[in-house]
Amino acid sequence: MKRHIAAFAALLTMSTATIAQTKAQPKPEKSAFIWEGANLYFLLTDRFNNGNLSNDVHFDRNKPTGKLRGFEGGDIKGITAKIHEGYFDKLGINAIWLSPIVEQIHDGVDEGSGFTYGFHGYWTRDWSQLDPNFGTEKDLVEMIEMAHAHGIRVLLDGVMNHTGPVTPTDTVWPDDWVRTGPNCDYKTYDNTTACTLVTNLPDVLTESNNEVKLPDFLIEKWKKEGRYDQQMKELDDFFKMTGYPRAPRYYLIKWLTDYIRKYGIDGYRCDTAKHIGESVWAEFKTQCNIAFADWKKRNPEKVLDDNDFYTIGEVYGYGIDGGKFYDFGDRKVNYFENGFNNLINFQFKWDAKNDYETIFAKYSDKLNNELEGKSVLNYISSHDDGEPFDAKREKGIEAGTKLLLSPGISQIYYGDETDRSLVVERTIGDATLRSNMNWDEIKADPKKAEVLAHWQKLGNFRKKHVAIGAGVHHKIADAPYVFSRGFDNGKVKDRVVMGLDMPMGVKKLKVSSVFKDGTVLRDAYSGKQSTVKYGYATIDSEFNFVLLELK
Repeated sequence: MKRHIAAFAALLTMSTATIAQTKAQPKPEKSAFIWEGANLYFLLTDRFNNGNLSNDVHFDRNKPTGKLRGFEGGDIKGITAKIHEGYFDKLGINAIWLSPIVEQIHDGVDEGSGFTYGFHGYWTRDWSQLDPNFGTEKDLVEMIEMAHAHGIRVLLDGVMNHTGPVTPTDTVWPDDWVRTGPNCDYKTYDNTTACTLVTNLPDVLTESNNEVKLPDFLIEKWKKEGRYDQQMKELDDFFKMTGYPRAPRYYLIKWLTDYIRKYGIDGYRCDTAKHIGESVWAEFKTQCNIAFADWKKRNPEKVLDDNDFYTIGEVYGYGIDGGKFYDFGDRKVNYFENGFNNLINFQFKWDAKNDYETIFAKYSDKLNNELEGKSVLNYISSHDDGEPFDAKREKGIEAGTKLLLSPGISQIYYGDETDRSLVVERTIGDATLRSNMNWDEIKADPKKAEVLAHWQKLGNFRKKHVAIGAGVHHKIADAPYVFSRGFDNGKVKDRVVMGLDMPMGVKKLKVSSVFKDGTVLRDAYSGKQSTVKYGYATIDSEFNFVLLELK
């Protein structure tokens, strides 16, 4: 810890110069992209950046709300602006996950914690339409094209489990579409899938194969918007192409895969995955792949690479120790065999309390053996986890080091990299996790700028080297702590050596197991160079982190 404090002091002294240098750097070079080694940024669209003040209020959403429980103005244009500005490039981001952007219920509900609107995006009213508070189709196209131009993949958040709550303005969907009870008790598989998450959150009958008609309110809405004929034609074409019955889940699959086929998004994070039968997700993935292949065929000049469509499942409570399975108590389910490339790893925040080697060795072993070919999404904080790692934002350097250098996909929740506070006075429940991005604080607080500079260095190193998230970990030395990562899939070969808790000043790292004598290496943390001699690389810097790569 003393070494970390000393490094903080050195970084603090240089923070202004470091940020200035970072701003002056050109856009990072294009590097190999492997999903399993991605550096992913998760943001709440409404809370990240307001790029269009004219779209802040729609559908008479003017009622007073609880603290941080109404729309704050963030939108798709705000995300595009930050991509264009280079914020994500500087942080080494190569994938962005947006909270849901489809049209939300028009009114809000009293959740016992103050009146609440669907600013978070998880209360769907119309899957076929973007919510105007978030932006337009044109805004989405521009954002995706801008992201792709910067080598950043885009994931949307797919919700199939439930509609939005019922309000005086928002009609309940027909009873052949949804159930309104009982509430889940989570004791068995059935009592987790065939039930409502909470009161007044109608659960879509995704297990039903019965054909259903579109709700009257949706037909009326589409006609009023002048979209009815087009929407019906697209539905007819979809059901003719697939041969599916017009059951609830297939409508939702059609509407969600439209965002792939029309706009070329690269992946979906799938909400409340364990509350839907796993076979539904397998069907969803099949249609996602078809839609992605169709988009690539029609847009060959826009294709980034030959990666398949990527899916990440929110199987709440899943941890990497469970391997391929989630245990419902009376049944174990392998979601990796049912449509998912990746599951969110809810235990990383606990594993992050361990030392570096314990974390790195464990995750490398799991991902290169039991979970080979798949991966997990690690996080230290999120929009609905009330027990994050470093809840008081006192360990920003340590948190970034453990998250960004761990095997698996790293998920940066907006503001992790800038110590955005997770404790907001007068908020209730998860609202405290969903404050506006602290752009002004970054400029005003040298410590937050220092933390950001650290995350930027590690993030760009991770982006450049797929071996960090997708490779094999080997410890080289205990004190000071030195380790390597290696990746080789026959097409891409990558190898790096890293040192943590190193002495400041001159430090020697044993690299003979990775690099031969005479090899010129660069320390990506300090910018210093070293030629390997007698199996060692020598770096003289004021930092206690070393990130060695081939020059």
